[in-house]
Amino acid sequence: MSSLTGWICRYVIIMTMVGSALGSSLTRTAAAENYPSRDITLVLPFGPGGIADITARIVANALGKKLGQQIIILNQPGASGATAARAVLNAEPDGYTLALFSNGTAISVPLFKKLPFDPVAEFVPVSSLAYFDFVFVTKADSKFKTLEDVLDAAKAEPGALNVGTINTGSSQNLAAELFKSVTGVDFTIVPYKATPDLQVALLGGELDMIIDSQTALKSALQQNQAIAIASSGPQRSILTVDVPTATELGVSGFDVTSWNAIFAPQGTPPDIVSALNAALIEVLSDETVRKRFAELGVEARSSTPQEIGKRLADDIAKWGAVIETANIPKQ
Repeated sequence: MSSLTGWICRYVIIMTMVGSALGSSLTRTAAAENYPSRDITLVLPFGPGGIADITARIVANALGKKLGQQIIILNQPGASGATAARAVLNAEPDGYTLALFSNGTAISVPLFKKLPFDPVAEFVPVSSLAYFDFVFVTKADSKFKTLEDVLDAAKAEPGALNVGTINTGSSQNLAAELFKSVTGVDFTIVPYKATPDLQVALLGGELDMIIDSQTALKSALQQNQAIAIASSGPQRSILTVDVPTATELGVSGFDVTSWNAIFAPQGTPPDIVSALNAALIEVLSDETVRKRFAELGVEARSSTPQEIGKRLADDIAKWGAVIETANIPKQ
């Protein structure tokens, strides 16, 4: 083959590759410009009826109106979020199948020996949706009226106090473990299957304090059967302005905030991620949406993709350390 012929062949190959790449780029650009042109499915790792499900449906309704297409909620609980994650990863990364992640997703990474999906490597962040703190609650007629009372008692009788949370490995349970670690005090953490059981145990005198969401304990708090003596966030939430944070009360190194957010499968066009992020920022700024969230004890809060991506990565590291310190067996 002459040098001229070889050069021509190489030129044809290069131009074919360039044309293919350009065509693919134009296709993606066209897809982003027309997005969305059909229904979008948001897959939840939770069953219907919970806070995450209700808030997701509020957002889905408002987002659907904003984008001009229906947002369908698909509940896929099970396998610590793996069922929902695989459903999203098995779909095309075109912005029409999205995942709802939470701080529970971050906990699952270090909690399980082998999680069948990687939330960091296999997904791209879009935006956070909601945040809420936990509250430390005692019975209304308890001798523990402040967090200092609880800490003093725990120091005086190590292991004697019973602090209740929902099941081992839950955000609430790990919040108790973190509190135990940063304060250096010893108390017994008692896990229960669900919040109603936890509440009954507190009011029945079996527990000295419980840690759960304000929403979950709303009835007991409103009826003055129980009192919130501290909250878990880095600063007072707009939803718990009258409740001091543990940090305010002198507990340094304690910051626990629950969150949920929308993620898309890796490979989703950046233009589509940007379009979704912009729409969610607008939706979560809407006063009607914010009011409905607040009624549920949740703060509507959007973010940049980078911010919620960092939050996920930071929480994986944070809870991994707590799980290791508490010697919680990997599942």
